[in-house]
Amino acid sequence: MSATYVHTCIRVRDIDRSVDFYGKLGFEHRGRLNFDSAYNVYLGLPGGGDVLELTVNVDRDEPYDLGEGYNHMALVVDDLDALLSSLAQDGIEPEKPPYPPGGREEYRICFVADPDGYRIELIDHAFPTPQDPPHPSTT
Repeated sequence: MSATYVHTCIRVRDIDRSVDFYGKLGFEHRGRLNFDSAYNVYLGLPGGGDVLELTVNVDRDEPYDLGEGYNHMALVVDDLDALLSSLAQDGIEPEKPPYPPGGREEYRICFVADPDGYRIELIDHAFPTPQDPPHPSTT
């Protein structure tokens, strides 16, 4: 069996605000699929597939309960400081200043939230996912 990752879907209330926010992160609008009570807007990054599906349930006014299972999606960016400066002009601030994950000084990350509260990890330049020994709590 083989599989291909296609997209992640999140539910949003204000499609214009959401498309604008993700556009600031480099996403491009790719298409729309309409249903009777909802519609999906598909976004992708330049050179890539349609990896983000924003679902709008028509007439939804109240915020979605994000629950405790969702944590974040992650994006590698080529200049974290420039992106944060650009986002700040629109009132978008990181949860806390960029920091090195796990003490790895050669990399920095931070988190921002989209208009619906979904957290986005911004990674300054690509780095390999650590393949360290298991966490002590699992041994």
